Amino acid sequence: MTYTTADIAKHLGGEVLGDPSLPLHGFSPADAARAGDLTFAENEQYFARAEASAASAILVSGPFASARKTLIRVANARVGCAQVLPLFFPEPEIAPGIHPTVHLAPSAQVHPSASIGPHCVVGERTRIGPRCVLHGGNHVGAECALGDDTQLFPNAVLYPRTQIGCRVRIHAGAIIGSDGFGYVLHQGAQLKVPQVGNVIIQDDVEIGANSTIDRAALGSTVIGKGTKIDNLVQIGHNVVLGDHCVLCGNAGVAGSTKLGNHVTIAGQAGLAGHLKIGDHATVGAQAGVMHHIPDGQTWLGTPAQPDREMKRIFVGLRRLPELTRQVAQLEKRLTKLEGKKQAD
Repeated sequence: MTYTTADIAKHLGGEVLGDPSLPLHGFSPADAARAGDLTFAENEQYFARAEASAASAILVSGPFASARKTLIRVANARVGCAQVLPLFFPEPEIAPGIHPTVHLAPSAQVHPSASIGPHCVVGERTRIGPRCVLHGGNHVGAECALGDDTQLFPNAVLYPRTQIGCRVRIHAGAIIGSDGFGYVLHQGAQLKVPQVGNVIIQDDVEIGANSTIDRAALGSTVIGKGTKIDNLVQIGHNVVLGDHCVLCGNAGVAGSTKLGNHVTIAGQAGLAGHLKIGDHATVGAQAGVMHHIPDGQTWLGTPAQPDREMKRIFVGLRRLPELTRQVAQLEKRLTKLEGKKQAD
């Protein structure tokens, strides 16, 4: 598909600096751009590379100017990039229908506009909404519900009674609704506590490949609307994630912890159970959180502390080798002084 720079500017609510009729038929990073491509720049370094590239136009924010390239100026170049990419790389259209290899329970309800790919299983009393896509190899248990425009990528699994909102994307290998990790010690052995709850995923959530979300022991594990979960993330039973949270790869949240809205959990961070994490809080990479975090705070390290306190600890840790050397020198001097006093 080909667009002019004016078309792109109108789509993004931006302005053209240069030729508004310049045709664009692709979007590429600067180092791979060719004539006819649009690229983007959000800082001076990116802009220098973009201006030197073969790209025909540059998507920018800020006071950039160029005598060599046509610019499309928007409020935020990275946001503009996200908004323009679907124009050049639209998702493939998938024809509705049910593949002949699908095992569809008699009581399941599938909207005529939905698509169910090869080797899927759809359980009893499950409802699959308009324009949903099961790409293949998906197992959807009994009494599940999938809202409009939801996609399950290959081999994603929904255990029974999982409730999925609209426009949800669950990537390959993700498991939603598996048993919560609940046991109690009884007569020297671990007795399993039946996990009889479910998982509720609200609208516009995206769940990365091979992530797992456990169903509740009682009640529901809940993922709030607009939340984005990276690959290989573990969410324990009865966890409640607020709206528009971001959980990066390898993060883990133990059972019954509650996150507010707009919380960010960086990669490999771990949260203990039964905690409350406030709105707009941030947990740094590889942090180990053992305490509640108030609204708006950033915590780092293991065990995690507020960022200012933890940064002082980090500075102290970096000084340890030099402090150890200084202490050793002082010990030697003290030993010599004590030896001299005894000789006197």
